[in-house]
Amino acid sequence: MRALVALTLLLAVAASAGAHHVGVYTPRDNEITTNFKQIKFSLQARKFDVALRLFEQGALRAAMREKAGTLPAGLEAGTLAALRSGDALEVERRLMIFFAALTRELAIEADHRLADPTLSPPARAATGQRFLEAMWRYYNLVDFAVSSRDSKTSTAVRLAFDEAEGDAKTTSASEADRLRRPLRRIAQILSNLIDTSSPSPRRDS
Repeated sequence: MRALVALTLLLAVAASAGAHHVGVYTPRDNEITTNFKQIKFSLQARKFDVALRLFEQGALRAAMREKAGTLPAGLEAGTLAALRSGDALEVERRLMIFFAALTRELAIEADHRLADPTLSPPARAATGQRFLEAMWRYYNLVDFAVSSRDSKTSTAVRLAFDEAEGDAKTTSASEADRLRRPLRRIAQILSNLIDTSSPSPRRDS
């Protein structure tokens, strides 16, 4: 019952959180986030066989395999095992790690893109906004899972998103690079979260 309550709250928070950050942006689902929600709803309904099939055949597992070199060792296998055993909280933990890793990857890429000296301030602001939207699409799905385990980390990530959102709106040449600071902070916070939440050391490529 505790696992089902946690999953219900996770879905509710994920649905409402999108409008809080990145202006009034509500993240659009892609194949990965759609698959995530399908799996979560199946677990909530205690349809573990359905959740297992959705994971085995879905875009989420395919993405885990594609990015295996930068994820904690055994993340896909552990997720599969947790689904087979009906351990909803363990599935939630492993999916939290996965989406934190996707968000971190985007934050690092955004920082690299924004370092391009040929970008005009308006182009830098537009690029930052696009990356923030993509990052929030993934992170907002698991913020409740993060908060339930480490409220300080959740707060730190949200504050960094808020700061980045404000910085992304500026087109001033003297201030445009400020956006890189909260992006780097998000990447570092999520790296720490992944390390402390993983049963084995993270494999960096």
